[in-house]
Amino acid sequence: MKLQEYRSKEIFKKYGIPIPEGKVAQTPDEAVRIAKEIGFPVVIKAQVLVGGRGKAGGIKFAQSEEEAYDVAKSILGMELKGIKVEKVLVTKKIDVESEAYIGITLDRREKEPVLICSPEGGVDIEEVARTKPEAIFKEWINPLTGLKDFQARKMAMKLYNDKELQKKTFDVIKKLWKVYSENDAQLAEINPFVVTSEKEVFALDAKIIIDDNALFKHPELEKMRDVTPDEKKELEAKEKGLSYVKLTGNIGCIVNGAGLAMATMDLIKKYGGEPANFLDIGGSSNPEKVINALKLLLEDKNVKVIFFNIFGGITRCDDVANGIVQALKQLDIKLPIVVRLTGTNEEIAYEILKKAGITPVKEMVEGAKKAIELCQKS
Repeated sequence: MKLQEYRSKEIFKKYGIPIPEGKVAQTPDEAVRIAKEIGFPVVIKAQVLVGGRGKAGGIKFAQSEEEAYDVAKSILGMELKGIKVEKVLVTKKIDVESEAYIGITLDRREKEPVLICSPEGGVDIEEVARTKPEAIFKEWINPLTGLKDFQARKMAMKLYNDKELQKKTFDVIKKLWKVYSENDAQLAEINPFVVTSEKEVFALDAKIIIDDNALFKHPELEKMRDVTPDEKKELEAKEKGLSYVKLTGNIGCIVNGAGLAMATMDLIKKYGGEPANFLDIGGSSNPEKVINALKLLLEDKNVKVIFFNIFGGITRCDDVANGIVQALKQLDIKLPIVVRLTGTNEEIAYEILKKAGITPVKEMVEGAKKAIELCQKS
C-alpha cells in the first residue's frame, strides 16, 4: 500500500522526523487559507501516487494569496499520468543549501533490510545508481537486532563532514528505521533530505509503502489508503477471490495458479506478444469466478485478445468451460478468445466449449502463438 506524501509526512512527524510546516487542501480557497497560516512563500504540491510531479507541473511555488489561489486552481483537477489531482499539500518553502537521499527498503537478494544513502538527492535513486554508482552507500540491517548506532553514524559521516549535521542526520536515520520496522514498511524514503543555510535539516519529500500482508496489524494505516484506479481494480478482484495486476500489453490472460500465470506471461513475451495483466483465478475456481475475471479484463480497453490457460488439478476444466459459456451469454464479448484447458475433466470441458462454438487448443505454446496472431490481426 502506497501512502500519499502528506500521509507519509504525518507518520514522519509522529516519529520526530523534521518536516516543513504544511496542510492538505481540496479547494483553492483552502490552499490560500493554509498559505496565510504558515506564511509566504509556499510550495503547492499535487497529491497523487505517481512520480515526476514537478516535471508535469504538479509542484509550484506561490508568493502571494492571489498566486496561491491561481496555482492551486491550476493543479486541482489536472491529470498526472491518468490520475486526477483531488488534493494539494501546501507547505512552507524551504531555502535549500544541499540535498541528499536517505531510504530503507528490503533487499530480497540478501533477505535483509538495507539502508541506502546518497549525497545526490532530489532525483530518482535508480538514476543515480545507473549514472553514478560510487555516490550510493549501503548498510544491510539484521532484522533480528535492528539498525545499530554505528551503522547510522557511519552513513551520516558518509553524507556530511560537519559534526552538527552528522548528529542530526544520525538522529533522522534512527527514526526512519523505527518508521520502517514498526509499521511493517517495504519502503521508507526521504528524497530529498535537505540542509538549510542555518544547518537545519528537513524531510522535504516523503514516501512510505506498507506491506499489504501486514495491514491487519495496522488498522490505522489501512484508513490512510488512497487507491489509484488500478489499485482499486486489484482490491475489487481480491474481494472476488482473484489475484490481478494490470500491465501495459494487449493480450488478456486468465490463468489458474501464480506460477502458471507468470509462465504464461513469459511465453507471450518470448513469442513477441505483450501480456495485459497477471490474473490468477485460484485453485478452486467456479463459473462465477470466470465471469468476474472476464468482466475485469473487458474493462481494460487495451485488451484485444483473451487467452485462457488452465491446468486442471484442483481446478476443474469443466467449471472453467461453463464459466466461459455463461460469460458469453451474459456479457457482450466481441474479443477473440483462445482457450487451452488440460487436466481434470478436460474432455467434458472440450465438449462444452465445442457446443458453444469455441475450439480449444491442446498446448500452451500453441495457445500463446494463436493469441499473438489474433492480436496482430485485430
